[in-house]
Amino acid sequence: MKITGVEPIHLRLPDVSERCDGSQETLLVKVHTDAGISGVGEVDSSGLVAKAIIEAPLSHKLCRGLAACVLGQDPFEIDRLIHRMIEGSIFFGRQGAAIQAMSGIEIALWDIVGKAVGCPVYKLLGGGFRKKFRAYASILLGDTPDETERIGAQLAAKGYKAVKFGWGPMGLSEESDIAHVRAARKGVGAGVELMIDAGLCWDTATAIRRARQFEEFNLVWLEEPLQPDNLEGYARLSTQAPMRIAAGEEICDIAEFSALMDKGAIDVVQVDVTRVGGLARSKRIGWDSAERHRLCVNHSYKTGVNIAASLHFLAALPNSHYFEYCVAQGALRQSLTRQKFPVIDGDIWVSEEPGLGVDLDENVVEKYRVGRNGKGFTAREDQSTTTG
Repeated sequence: MKITGVEPIHLRLPDVSERCDGSQETLLVKVHTDAGISGVGEVDSSGLVAKAIIEAPLSHKLCRGLAACVLGQDPFEIDRLIHRMIEGSIFFGRQGAAIQAMSGIEIALWDIVGKAVGCPVYKLLGGGFRKKFRAYASILLGDTPDETERIGAQLAAKGYKAVKFGWGPMGLSEESDIAHVRAARKGVGAGVELMIDAGLCWDTATAIRRARQFEEFNLVWLEEPLQPDNLEGYARLSTQAPMRIAAGEEICDIAEFSALMDKGAIDVVQVDVTRVGGLARSKRIGWDSAERHRLCVNHSYKTGVNIAASLHFLAALPNSHYFEYCVAQGALRQSLTRQKFPVIDGDIWVSEEPGLGVDLDENVVEKYRVGRNGKGFTAREDQSTTTG
């Protein structure tokens, strides 16, 4: 079996705002083979930037688009293809958008392999540690504490046993921060687990103060209160906070995750499979966290493709039992995949279907596709990339 085409598909809602909701636009990646089997992946990045990184033509050995690195290759050789993509983009990549763009191709390869052998991806990853996860409803804070309380009450009434609020007005003032967290706790009630995502809004001293002020609200964790490279600050916060400290969704480099654990001393490691280069690198980070006795969770604020891939990733880890479940109502989040991933009694299950176990609604793809030319980058366009 050989890879014959890589098709990055940029999807975008008609109206996109500055709210922290990554489901407003996304980049899908379809990888096609000569066996008639195609796989799908997703990228969490700037869609157009990642698309350009995938489609870029050959410049020289260390400067070529990611599609040019995998065309003509065997999709089963995933580790080797990861290496080819890293090597081929090392001149302009190594971190950031290049690694994020890799994610879409790599996830699609796992989907292809799973379909070819009739096996769900989590088994290919060596998993089966856990088949269901506690789905915590992930939502932005309301504009006012009263709205935050109403949202919390609505989610608790729907049966969620854990809820995470984040971003929005967090960081406006001490009074506002405390009022929103108090309202969140009041809304969800004492019996629902509560997490707070601060959204990178404080300096170290403020984060330590807020962590102490939030103690009475019994948080499962306080997430991303500091910038991702503030390792000294995370170390100070982690040793003084009365709750777990969570971070990691903003980074895509394996060494940075290790530093965040070893120097930053975080308790909860957040991995986004559509940002860190795909499932193999996610599993590596997850096992690094397991060996350090840390909790590993997914970051997932995209579409059903991300949800499916994240479930397979977590199933292959011994140190995970929460699942971030975005409850935003955007069209891409709700309708791109035919599978809806229901939460039943607070839990979500990994698919047992071959591959990722998702099917795209092609009508939704075409409705929100930017450009709509239907053409990807194929081996025929650059024969020089099909060997090696």
